[in-house]
Amino acid sequence: MLAAAFGSEWSPAKERQLLQAVAGGDRPAATLEEWLQDKFFEDHCKLFHHRPFVWHIWDGRKDGFNALVNYHRLAGPDGEGRRALEALTYTYLGDWIERQKAEQREGKEGADARLAAALDLQEQLQKILEGEPPYDIFVRWKPLYRQPVGWEPDINDGVRLNIRPFMSATLRKGGRAGAGVLRWKPNINWKKDRGQEPQSLRPQADYPWFWSCDPERRAEHRTNFLGGQKFDGNRWNDLHYSNAVKQAARGRAGKVAKT
Repeated sequence: MLAAAFGSEWSPAKERQLLQAVAGGDRPAATLEEWLQDKFFEDHCKLFHHRPFVWHIWDGRKDGFNALVNYHRLAGPDGEGRRALEALTYTYLGDWIERQKAEQREGKEGADARLAAALDLQEQLQKILEGEPPYDIFVRWKPLYRQPVGWEPDINDGVRLNIRPFMSATLRKGGRAGAGVLRWKPNINWKKDRGQEPQSLRPQADYPWFWSCDPERRAEHRTNFLGGQKFDGNRWNDLHYSNAVKQAARGRAGKVAKT
């Protein structure tokens, strides 16, 4: 692609020049492939203020499975995002797993470890698809009955909220602390935001987290909190709700809509 873009100007020297430019004062990568695997995602996150639109998903091994995934596809509308993650989990990663199984049968060195890492990643991606805590998406400005069930992202909710399941995942070996299944940890957190919500727009049945929720002091408030007696309007972001609670809320909302 770069060769096509640069045309007759493309050469090994031009590649080295580009790698030196993106390295800044650090040691440049020896090849474009090395930069894509080891440094691209970090550089991309920093360039776009830690709201990446290309996500580098891997299994924690340099010789393992790596994929650069377009966030806009992962969060596409009308089920496109779920289909994209399913394709990554079962088709692309699935093909890699089958290759490692074949190499394992052939007795190739490292196949056992690569297979174990790939299966671990597949398990983590399956959990993101299922969306049970802590692999769920939580959007504080949406009522409980509109919270995503499983990998059901809305691109308009932003990278900060939709990336949480991927950073909450845990690889058994390898990986970066706090990065989950991502190659590098973006500077993203889900701390309480400033300001308060208006009570008139946040009824307890639909927005229980605005009613006496205090996850910093009470751990039991972090998951499936259904509201307290007093409205405080605090803007918590790092909360979790199970699919059963969300489905129950959808059921109640559906009954109300029919009456």
